[in-house]
Amino acid sequence: MQKTKIAPSLLAADFGNLQRDVEMVNNSDADWHHIDVMDGVFVPNISYGMPVIKAIQKHASKPLDVHLMIIDPDRYIDTFAKLGATILTVHYEACTHLHRTIQAIKAKRMKAGVSLNPHTNINLLEDIIGDIDLVLLMSVNPGFGGQSFIENTYEKIKALKNLIQRKNASVLIEIDGGVTTENAKQLVDAGADVLVAGSFVFKSENPVQTISELKSVADGK
Repeated sequence: MQKTKIAPSLLAADFGNLQRDVEMVNNSDADWHHIDVMDGVFVPNISYGMPVIKAIQKHASKPLDVHLMIIDPDRYIDTFAKLGATILTVHYEACTHLHRTIQAIKAKRMKAGVSLNPHTNINLLEDIIGDIDLVLLMSVNPGFGGQSFIENTYEKIKALKNLIQRKNASVLIEIDGGVTTENAKQLVDAGADVLVAGSFVFKSENPVQTISELKSVADGK
């Protein structure tokens, strides 16, 4: 049985101690570093740019799971490949020619992900599910950390899992927003493979222990 992957979101890290927090993730049970890139246009916030990601990459020993919440992501595919992204996720809502974008990501030897906002129906992925490696479902409205979880997410995960199985595709389901030890097991039971947690991890007393607990709860231990 595949174990649930945990991807702490560095958006919630202490930027004054970024190296320390990246190394904490390296030394924890986490699987990926989740990096949210925001442009202030697609979402109402700006996160960090290339120099910060370069600094993260220098200290990270685990894969970089990069989530682009930006318009016109095609302009930066090459840049993120050079920055060492393992997975590059773009928003369905931001791509006019999604198939072309996916192919461009894969041509740079990265895994290709597609993210859906809470209001976007998973059926829109019907024609492309076989071409992607990961679907990131936003379980809060994108743009800010620390928001409340949207309950409809469970149904959405089940519908997506159904689509993946129906199309005989090999796709990971990643959940981002409001993930805690309270809902981790329910998310995995619905079909989630990867859980992103930001504030829940970094604002806790002992982030390494919190990551470990999240993984244990998700895997039903």
